[in-house]
Amino acid sequence: MKTELVAFTPPDNTNVIIGQSHFIKTVEDVYEALVTASTNIKFGIGFCESSGKCLIRHDGNDPALEKLAAETAFKIAAGHTFVIILKDAYPINVLNRIKDVQEVATIYCATANPIQVVIVETDQGRAILGIIDGLKTKGIESEEDKQERKAFLRKIGYKL
Repeated sequence: MKTELVAFTPPDNTNVIIGQSHFIKTVEDVYEALVTASTNIKFGIGFCESSGKCLIRHDGNDPALEKLAAETAFKIAAGHTFVIILKDAYPINVLNRIKDVQEVATIYCATANPIQVVIVETDQGRAILGIIDGLKTKGIESEEDKQERKAFLRKIGYKL
């Protein structure tokens, strides 16, 4: 058994969602969940098929994001993993829809931060052990930090 880190930094103005599913129709069902969440959303999906041909299945409504999601899924290459790269939407706008897709089993991360995917590989295949999302925590927020957080949420329209 060996372990590996697969690093990925989402391009500017994008987010990544990584999860696990259990069926080849994941790509089409996740596509439908995303495209019905917003008419402006741009995305690509890559899905690691883990039986039969064991291909990276992919789709999306933005060719560059679709290619990036497929390439990222291929680097991870862990059974039934899916990678979604989003633009013009945030994970908060689509996560519940993705979680409601019948074959989705787990969401590992939803972030714009650089990530490291911790992989274990055996003679049978690969699996995600976890995700390192962003940087190590540096401290506890002050009252000034708290006010900045609240102002930011209002600035981007998520709070009144």
